[in-house]
Amino acid sequence: MFEFGLPWLFILLPLPLLARAMLPKSEPLSSALKVPYYRELRHKGGSAAGNRLNLFMLWLLWLLLVTAAARPQWYGEPISQTSSARDLLIAVDISGSMETPDMLLNGNPAMRITAVKNVVGDFVLRRKGDRLGLVLFGTRAYLQAPLTFDRETVDTLLTEAQIGFAGQGTAIGDAIGLSVKRLTQRPADQRVLILLTDGANTAGEVAPLKAAELAKQADVKVYTIGVGAEEMVQPGLLGSRFGARRINPSRDLDSKTLKAIADETGGLYFRAHNPQELARIYAELDRLEPVEQEAETYRPLKSLYVWPLAICLLLSLLWAAVPLVSAGATQLERQRQRDKMNGTNTNGGQQV
Repeated sequence: MFEFGLPWLFILLPLPLLARAMLPKSEPLSSALKVPYYRELRHKGGSAAGNRLNLFMLWLLWLLLVTAAARPQWYGEPISQTSSARDLLIAVDISGSMETPDMLLNGNPAMRITAVKNVVGDFVLRRKGDRLGLVLFGTRAYLQAPLTFDRETVDTLLTEAQIGFAGQGTAIGDAIGLSVKRLTQRPADQRVLILLTDGANTAGEVAPLKAAELAKQADVKVYTIGVGAEEMVQPGLLGSRFGARRINPSRDLDSKTLKAIADETGGLYFRAHNPQELARIYAELDRLEPVEQEAETYRPLKSLYVWPLAICLLLSLLWAAVPLVSAGATQLERQRQRDKMNGTNTNGGQQV
């Protein structure tokens, strides 16, 4: 649909006539020099048709300028887009224990952090419409990616995270506190934190349960995930089976505190022993925190003011160029006439 954003500007169209009527008329100057052939020059000058053409061009340029100022625009067909008011932060533990190779990916042993990057990365890319952020924590907690709609960047920053960047400890309370601080800067519609760790709180300034109280006060729902297998075969001497023993690599996981954090904030606690369970957990989170909400409809708007403005500029250039071209052609014709009268030809030779 075509319309003008400022149609009232068309009242300026009679402005040149109004200015001409209101401005005082200039008094004719007395002639300082009499030219005997003035009448002949006047007849050879601008004709009445030329004056009318100039007047028409002036009005056309003024009309184009006013039309551009009135902001012509085109509204496209209505487009329906699903929207989400959810602000979702993902806090990932990158402490030293996340290097433990107790996960199996494609039948091969893999570190916990590798499995987490694969599963969480897919989860991030699925959350189209959510505003996502990434917190990495070890001895300290860092905001790696602020809340953004750019899911690809969040996935890239998670993939590039390395063990030890934030220290070897585990500051669960600081990670929750930092996430709450960032989420409270957004409207309190849907504030969600997904925290993943494989250990207990061993560093930081804020106790996990105290951080959970702050999250509850800020209406932040916290889902906690404990990751790590409960049984792992530790090789014996020189990697052989002799002297191998079975250990529990998740003996330091504080499931009790993680469950208390989730209960305090209205979230849930999940336990992932392998990548398959971790993938199912994030699928469940997709169900518990669906992306799509009520659809919003908008119409794309395209401004068209550049067209009348460009036409005005082009006509102005052509109008200014015509007298120059005409004067050049006249001068060339006069030169030819003089050459003919002097008896020269185009090759510079003398006529016989």
